[in-house]
Amino acid sequence: MPSVLVVDDDATIRETLVEFFEQLGHVARGAATATEGRRVAAAHSPDVALVDLRLPDADGLRLLEVLRADHPDLAVILLTGHGDVATAVRAMREGAADFLEKPIDLEALDAAVRRAAEHARLARELAVLRAKEAGALWTETASVSPLPDLDRLVELAARNDDAPVLVIGETGTGKGYVARQIHERSPRREQPYVEINCASLSAQFVESELFGHEKGAFTDAKQAKRGLLEVAGRGTMFLDEVAELSPEVQPKLLKAIEERAFRRLGGTATLTSDARLIVATHVPLADAVARGSFRADLYYRLQVLTIALPPLRARRGEIPRLAEALLPRGARLAESSRAALEAYDWPGNIRELKNALWRASILADGAPIRPEHLGLTPAGAAATPVSTEVTTLAEAERRAISAALASTGGNKARAADVLGIARSTLLEKLRRLALAG
Repeated sequence: MPSVLVVDDDATIRETLVEFFEQLGHVARGAATATEGRRVAAAHSPDVALVDLRLPDADGLRLLEVLRADHPDLAVILLTGHGDVATAVRAMREGAADFLEKPIDLEALDAAVRRAAEHARLARELAVLRAKEAGALWTETASVSPLPDLDRLVELAARNDDAPVLVIGETGTGKGYVARQIHERSPRREQPYVEINCASLSAQFVESELFGHEKGAFTDAKQAKRGLLEVAGRGTMFLDEVAELSPEVQPKLLKAIEERAFRRLGGTATLTSDARLIVATHVPLADAVARGSFRADLYYRLQVLTIALPPLRARRGEIPRLAEALLPRGARLAESSRAALEAYDWPGNIRELKNALWRASILADGAPIRPEHLGLTPAGAAATPVSTEVTTLAEAERRAISAALASTGGNKARAADVLGIARSTLLEKLRRLALAG
């Protein structure tokens, strides 16, 4: 069952929809604002997001854009009591999976969620097939020469679906993608796949998310809630950033692994779970054990099968091939960009590479992506600080064109060459952006 995020500032609607989907067997969470919705999506990676068009801190279309940028596989359905044809058309153009008007027909909504999740799943499978045809099976995790047997390890982990798996690697190396691949290749593929980021929640909330809670177990526990281990059933439970798991929860997780049994927070009944456990961390667990922040017995129980993902800088020769597989549709790499890609250290690994290519493809505007579009610094050099200020695409384009004109003394032909676009395209952009000169 696809997991669902409901972003709506109306508490009654939000809680009703969360409860509705939970009763159907979905993992469902709510958020009252766009900011909270983005945080919850980052922590739990839902399959489908239901977003109200009018939120107190952002327009629903803006949140749609942000969520799609952060989570390309996320299906977003917009909900509104103020729908009109123009908004619906714009929403679909921006990538919305569907557009529904309030009051919501719950049966129609459930069908829309299932349909959107299925389309997203098919899109992921199609992307994998295309990657295989291009000779790059691991477009997300980059199985390359320093780790030639990654595919074999994933297959081994998938077949032996009772053994815990520990996936280690720096941020952005694709640990979550490996976990998902193990699940989708295993006999449990038709069962639920649920995940939790241990670093994003407090000890009490992590315990509640994992094991569930009974009504009245704590102040805000207004009703009983199933934990993710219970929801996972005979599927897969993925714990990301497991090194951040609180000392209070670690022994309870160990017991759940060894006995396949647990109790809800505040409960007395013993529940069972046959879920397969996959955990990931960017922190060496052996070091965490040495510091005393992670239990040695839990560490030994988790490392039955360990899959280590090397960073991109350890396999520079494979970066151009990986970049070709990750390019946005229609984008092309200029030959001069290959050396720039290899020379950069990629501290954010594959995630950073994908975002850099996306940004560069926008700046290239249909022309081959050149080093200027990538804006990278060689390994060992100080990187140019990147502003965290959110800006519009038009403003980013305006700044790029202004910088090109300044560097060429206002020569439009040379500026167009620097930007990697035709002179006629530059002139059109100058008229549209109302830039002088």
